[in-house]
Amino acid sequence: MSARQRLLDAALDLFAEHGVSGTSLQMIADRLGVTKAAVYHQFPTKEEIVLAVIGPALDALASIADAAQARRTPAARRDVALRGVVDLVVAHRRVAAVMRFDPVVQQIVTSHPAMVSMLRIRELITGPDPDTATSVAASMISGGLIVAGIDAALEHLDDDTLREQLLDAANRLFSRRARPAAAARARP
Repeated sequence: MSARQRLLDAALDLFAEHGVSGTSLQMIADRLGVTKAAVYHQFPTKEEIVLAVIGPALDALASIADAAQARRTPAARRDVALRGVVDLVVAHRRVAAVMRFDPVVQQIVTSHPAMVSMLRIRELITGPDPDTATSVAASMISGGLIVAGIDAALEHLDDDTLREQLLDAANRLFSRRARPAAAARARP
């Protein structure tokens, strides 16, 4: 493992333990057993470390949106977008937790170009003008995916099992949401 990757792994561990604000460059150096100058040599600022830690997850959002957008039907677009997000959460369980709940990360991410892709994904999942029930379902799924990815009670699940269960739960939520609306339209 490269020195850079060891630094990023140590930073992620510390971010998960103390939050970004509660993690100093000195703490990262101490965790690695190196000088603070060695950390500065790799990354001049903590923000650059944060971006390097969350960057791979953010970069994947555009690919997910593009793959979903290429599908012909709204159902296929939703399925591909949802699968992509679930795969992302499963692959980046620890990063997801830091991204979702740390206010410093939220501040950095808000202005990141990947947010355009995140908005595209949400629209691909909900459709262009979602009703209230669809918006609530999408919000619950989004939050639920992040929490499930970091839930200590689910740590024992291997990636394939977690992926399968998350997709199943998300699809059931959308199916239940769609039935009452379809039934209401079918009534005379």
